[in-house]
Amino acid sequence: MATHLHATTLDPRERARLGRRAQLLAGASVAYNGLEAVIAIAAGLVAGSVALVGFGLDSVVEVSSGLIILWQFRHPLPESRERVALRLMAFSFFALAAYVSFESVRALLTGHAADPSPVGIGLATASLAIMPFLSWAQRRTGRALGSNAVVADSTQTLLCSYLSAVLLVGLVLNAVLGWSWADPLAGLVIAAVAVREGRAAWRGESCCGPAGDPHAHEDAGHA
Repeated sequence: MATHLHATTLDPRERARLGRRAQLLAGASVAYNGLEAVIAIAAGLVAGSVALVGFGLDSVVEVSSGLIILWQFRHPLPESRERVALRLMAFSFFALAAYVSFESVRALLTGHAADPSPVGIGLATASLAIMPFLSWAQRRTGRALGSNAVVADSTQTLLCSYLSAVLLVGLVLNAVLGWSWADPLAGLVIAAVAVREGRAAWRGESCCGPAGDPHAHEDAGHA
């Protein structure tokens, strides 16, 4: 169902400035999440932690999300790539949800318990401190541009924050109390949120119609 929201007209210079900011934020996200993926996957393999490896793969999805935004805004008319960018974003949400669900269910059924990972705890703490601010900046920029794709990218960054909290709690509870089920159970909640956001991105409901085009969002809702 289409969602009718008001769009605002931006001065071309302001639109260009916001477009550059969106690319800068996307580049920062790609750089940080690339490093995060390497550390998380390596630490997860050492500790035998499904949660840490899953967190690292989530970071890979984050990298793909940032690259999608960079691809979109490299075009002279980024609005022309909005719908394709949203569809690609939706697929990345669905892929994340599928992987987290599979690994969470498998961990619950097998009762797998990972070794304590100080590196993982430190990484999750750092991400929990950084990602909410990056997500806020992305969302603010996306709303100013009227870009659903940029807002969807901010939501994916926020999901990374949630997953960081889940990972931190799971690693701490596993290390201190031996509660191996805490992390995969919370992971299923994250997967459900990812599915919801993927559907919103697919329908173009993440934000508002592209600035200056009051009918674009309506058209996306009928796709």
